[in-house]
Amino acid sequence: MRIRPARSADAEAVNELLGQLGYPQDAATAARLQAWFDDPASAAYIAETDDESLGVIAVHVCPFFERKGAWGRITALVVSDRARGYGVGSRLVEAAESFAASHGCVRMEVTSNDRRPDAHRFYERRGYTGQAGISSRFLRDLPSCRG
Repeated sequence: MRIRPARSADAEAVNELLGQLGYPQDAATAARLQAWFDDPASAAYIAETDDESLGVIAVHVCPFFERKGAWGRITALVVSDRARGYGVGSRLVEAAESFAASHGCVRMEVTSNDRRPDAHRFYERRGYTGQAGISSRFLRDLPSCRG
């Protein structure tokens, strides 16, 4: 297995992986992958063998506002249902953490849906601490900008 930066040519594999988690994709995936590739504060990585994509991770560097430094945020992690339990996720998280550390990050963050207790245990085994009951997440959709 090897881990490498994701490219727009990986769109079909990424679509399949995200679809396994219930996030159907469209033709815009290639453009999104290119945008992540072009952004120096972002990275996406693919885990693969010679004949199969096993997983994908995306990470973004966010500078702290209230203090010096930055934190890394894993915005997506999917391991193929055929490859779970073989260390693929761990290797992808290591790649994301390495990218973040090389960009001055002193902390990592990831959110995981409450419906995914196996994912929660996965992160906890890697030293991530759950924040349930300590902080809350608030979301609001913004209207589309049409110019």
